[in-house]
Amino acid sequence: MEKLIEQMFKAGAHFGYSKTKRHPSVKPFIFGTKNRVEIFDLEKTGKSLEDAKEFAKSIGSKRKKILFVSSKNEALEIIKNEASSIDAPYVAGRWIGGTLTNYDEIKKRIARFLKLESDKEKGLLSKYTKKERLMIDREIEKLDKNFGGLTSLEGLPSALFIVDPKKEEIATKEANDKGIPVIALANSDCNIKEITYPITANDSSKTSIEFFVHEIVSAYEEGKKMTPKKEEGKDSIKK
Repeated sequence: MEKLIEQMFKAGAHFGYSKTKRHPSVKPFIFGTKNRVEIFDLEKTGKSLEDAKEFAKSIGSKRKKILFVSSKNEALEIIKNEASSIDAPYVAGRWIGGTLTNYDEIKKRIARFLKLESDKEKGLLSKYTKKERLMIDREIEKLDKNFGGLTSLEGLPSALFIVDPKKEEIATKEANDKGIPVIALANSDCNIKEITYPITANDSSKTSIEFFVHEIVSAYEEGKKMTPKKEEGKDSIKK
C-alpha cells in the first residue's frame, strides 16, 4: 500500500477542491485542508482503488466489456488511447442521451457508421455524385465523432468507468437506471453514493486521470489473460 500511496501522491491524486464545493458523501475520505484545498486520505483512496481493480479484473476474466467515459478535455486522449489498448468501447466527448437506456437505437447508428465506412473503403461510394459523396463524408465524420468509440460494443456493457461522475451525470444516471455497475474517478464535489466503486481522488489533472485509468485498464487486462481466448463471448461488432 505504501508504494501505491507514493505513486498516487506523485500523480497529484490527493488534491480535491475547496471545502465549499465538497459533497457531503465525500467527507469520510478527506484527510485535511492545505491552502484552502481539501486533501484526500490516500490510504482510503488506495483501498477503494484496489476494490475497483478487483472488480475490473473480474470483468476482464469473463471477457465482458467496460465502457470508458469522459468529456473532460484533460481526459479525452487518455480515455481513447487506454480503452483502445484493450479493445474496450469508449465515449471520449459528449455523452449521447440514450446510449444505455435506448441502446437499440444507438446500435442502429453504429451499424450505419460501420456500413458507410466499409463502403467507402471498398470504393462503393464512387457511384454517387461529388455532392452526394461530400454529404456522406460529413455523415461519416459526425457518426464517427458520436459513435466511433462504441464499435466494439454489442449489447449493454458489464460496467462503466467514468472520469468525473458529476460532469457525466447523464451517463451515471443511465447506468444506475439499467443496473450497470459504475467505477468512477470522483473528486470532492461528486456524490459517490451514486457510484458502485468510487475512487475519491483528483479527477481534473492529466497525471492523476492517466494514473487511475491505466490502473483499471491494467487490472482488466490481467483478468482477461486468466481466460482462454476461445471462451470469449460474441460481444463485439466486426468491421
